[in-house]
Formats: sequence, C-alpha cells, structure tokens
Amino acid sequence: MNKVTFVARLAGLASAALLLAACTSTTSPPSSESVKSEPANVGLNKLAAVKYHDSGTYMADFARVAASAGDWLRQRAPQVSRPALVLDIDDTSLTNWPVIVANDFGRFSTGPCLLPDGPCGWTAWDQLGRDAPLEPTLEVFRTARSLGVTVFFISGRPESQRAATERNVKAVGYEGYEHMYLTPDGMHYPTIVSFKAPTRQTIAAMGYTIIANMGDQFSDLEGGFSERTYKLPNPFYYIP
Repeated sequence: MNKVTFVARLAGLASAALLLAACTSTTSPPSSESVKSEPANVGLNKLAAVKYHDSGTYMADFARVAASAGDWLRQRAPQVSRPALVLDIDDTSLTNWPVIVANDFGRFSTGPCLLPDGPCGWTAWDQLGRDAPLEPTLEVFRTARSLGVTVFFISGRPESQRAATERNVKAVGYEGYEHMYLTPDGMHYPTIVSFKAPTRQTIAAMGYTIIANMGDQFSDLEGGFSERTYKLPNPFYYIP
C-alpha cells in the first residue's frame, strides 16, 4: 500500500468515526433529573379534580358515604331517647360547584359574583341563596326526620349570612331541622374545630346524643361529641 492510499484510508476511518459519534449522541436518551421533594403539580391536580367530579365518581363516592350514614341512623336511632344528627352545610348539604369552577378552585370571600365565568366572591355567592342540594345528604336528612332524629346544622358561615342560608336550605328541602349554628360575625378561630366541637358539646349538654356527624372536611368532624362521623369527599378545597 502506498503512502497516499494509506492516508486516504485513515481519513475515511476518521470520518466514519465522527459520523458514528454524531449518530450515537442524537439517538441516546437525554439525561434527566428531578426533585423528589417537589409537591404534586397544582395544574394537573385541578384537571384531576374536574375529571373526578364530572365523571360521576365524586357523586358515587359521596352517595356511598351518605348511604352508610343512613343505615346507621336506622340502626341506632330506635336505641336512643334523644338522637341527633349534625350536618355541615357547604359541600355537605349544599353544593358550591358553580363557584368553585368559576374561580378555578380559588377561594376568596370578597368581590361580586360574576357567574358563570367568574370571578365570584364566596360571600356574594352565599348571599344569593342559590346553592343546589346534594341529594344523598338530603336523603339522609329525610331519613333522620322520619325516624324522629333531631337535626342540627353547624356551619362556618357567619351570622350575617343566616337569612340567605336558612332560605336556601328550606327551599331545597331541608325543612324541619331544629337549629342552625353559625359563627359570630367578626370572630376568627385558629381552626373551625374550635367552633364546631364546642357547639356539638352544647348540643350534647341539652340532652341529645349525636349519633352521626357528617361533613366534607376533617375539621367538621374532629373534636368528639359524636358517636360516628362520616367524611364526605371534597378534594376541591381545604379548611383546617
């Protein structure tokens, strides 16, 4: 092999090596790194929450918990002299889904309610008194009344919303309850447990046995003074 041929062959081999390296670099998977402590993506969680609601799974889960409460009332009420049922209002007895969607899962109290597109202040929404009932809870309410169980509402809504709230619950079928407890205007609590648990204690002190307490937040149920609690699904907002 002469010198010219040898140099040409070396040049060809070098070119092939460079081409192979280029192909290898473009077909190899890119390096990836993620942070394990990063919370779940909020945007994806919103999409999941809408799908959960709109697919019917939310209402199926809701109805399952409510049916269990109804079964317990039928079993326990005849065994107690003054049985009582405690119900939360927002997203337990009445649904706020229209305002939740309009606000893209934001929760703020002030401002007008500009439905259907939003924004919608929750105070303005509550004062409209247009919340639809959550039918499984309404069925539990009717079961309670048929069994002679006294029903109390305990809500984090303020007293300034009493007229609209009482009008709303009665209009959709919650008639015949004993009393609705609302928070004093201007009062602030570290958690809603600080209001609801002592209120249940007050009901118990009047001689009632609260055989069931239903709510969509764990803070509706914590603090005792109820034989059984029923946590309804609500991945849409959180109240401590």
